[in-house]
Parts: sequence; structure tokens; C-alpha cells
Amino acid sequence: MDKVDIAALLALGAALCVAIGDVLQQRATHRITDTSVGLIELFARLLRNPRWRWGALMIVASIVFQAAALNQGSVLLVQALLVLSLLFALPIGARLSRRRVTGREWVWAVLLTAAVTVIVTVGNPQPGQSRASLHTWAAVAAVLVPLLLGCVVAARIWGGALAAVLFAFVSGSLWGVFAVLTKGVVSALGDGVGAAARTPELYAWLAVALAGFAWEQSAFRAGALTASMPTLQVAQPVVAAALGVVVLGETLNTGRAGMIALAAAALLMAAATVELARGDAVDTHNKVEAQLPDVVGEPA
Repeated sequence: MDKVDIAALLALGAALCVAIGDVLQQRATHRITDTSVGLIELFARLLRNPRWRWGALMIVASIVFQAAALNQGSVLLVQALLVLSLLFALPIGARLSRRRVTGREWVWAVLLTAAVTVIVTVGNPQPGQSRASLHTWAAVAAVLVPLLLGCVVAARIWGGALAAVLFAFVSGSLWGVFAVLTKGVVSALGDGVGAAARTPELYAWLAVALAGFAWEQSAFRAGALTASMPTLQVAQPVVAAALGVVVLGETLNTGRAGMIALAAAALLMAAATVELARGDAVDTHNKVEAQLPDVVGEPA
């Protein structure tokens, strides 16, 4: 089994863990309807919810799988396969909600699978370097930081569904950066724990993960999940793929005809992602509304 196959299997394992973790955490977070609760108090409340803790454990497992996958393959490959977490979340969410997956959802699931298959096989993503220079990351920060801060300020001003979208974009973008930084951290770990502890990527990686988590929870609470989930699910792979190309020099190994097919597949993947995320969000909202009399400290 070559590195690409190993990376693909590990990425699918990460996608499955993400699916389980997201389904569990979304239900717990969305049940806290008091928007005046700060992030620290929110985190304290969530920690008392067993289902949320299990979800957090699965997210940690997904990060381990993702790191292992990135050690074997490109960011482009791993992120494309991670989108399939929505496919895995479909039956899991339906099971928890005691409902059947609709025919429409299965159609979008098949289309998503087909789009990802085209991207992985036709695009044949090729890895670049594992780490970027501080100068390159400074240039990325000069573009991303003002953009994301602007989104946060705008979300605070307007609130509502727009705030949910903007917070989700911030979180998704940070998780995209996290994926690229993960590849650098894993590469540094190859030289030993001491070498990894001295690399700036490690501390940026931790900071980005905490910020991504915080804004993700804010997005879930700011408005309907139908606004935040599609944005979150699309922003992460798009930002990660863009940084994989720009920062790490990754490439797609295909010709002109292949690029046309890839463009169509990317659009189809985005559309399927939005539709499946919106459906999952509606399902989560309905499930939570039915159980609002329960206290947050109890399993949803």
C-alpha cells in the first residue's frame, strides 16, 4: 500500500470521527439559547454534558487521524476526503433523531461522493513542501487577520443569521489554516519532540485550534444552524486547499480537460455540501426544540 492509499484511509477515518463528534456537539451547543453566556461559561456548561464530552473526544481522534493522513499525503487530498464527514453524519444524525434518511438526502450524498471521487482521481493531488517560511505565513496573516477580524466586528454589529454565517466563516477559515499548520507540526515531530517544541508552527497550531473552536461555538449559538453549518463546511476545505497550493506549493496533476472536470466537481461538491449541511442543521434544530425542557447538563 503506497502513501496515497494510506493517507486516503486515514482521512476517511478522520471524516468518520468528525461526523460523530459534530453530530454530538451540535446538539449540545445549540441547546444553550442564552446568548449572553460568555465563552468560558459556555465551555463550563458544555463540559457538564456527557454527549458533548464524547463529541469532543471524537474530534480529538479526528485530529490524530488527520495529522497521520497529512504525514502521508497532501492537504488537497485529505481535505477533499474530509468533506465526506457529511456523508457519514447523515445516517448517524438520522439514527439519533429516530428518522429515516430521505431520498433527496441520499441523492445529494451520492453526488458528493462522486464529486470527491473525481477530485481525488482526476485531480491526483500532489504534495508540496511540509512547511512554509515565516515570511510566507506573515503574508498569509496580513491578508487573513484583517478579513477575519472584520467578519467578527460585522457579526457583533448586525447579529442574527448574518452573525452565524460570519462566525462560521471565521471558524471554517481557522480550521483550514489549522489543517495546513498540522502538516508542518507533524513534519517537525519527525525530528523529535524537542524540535517540534521549538517550532513556531506548534504554538500557532494550538492558538488557531482554540480560536476555531471558540468561533464555531459562537456560530452555533448566534443563529440557525441552517445559516452556520453550510458556511462552516464549505469554508474549511476551500481555505485549506487554497493555502495548500499557495503556501505549500501543492498541485493538481491533470491537463486542461481534467481541470474542466475538476471545476465542475468542485462546484458540485460545494452544492452538495451546502445541501447536506442545511439538512443536518434542520434536523438538529428540530431535535433540540423537542428537548428544550431538558437541562443542558443532561444528555440530549
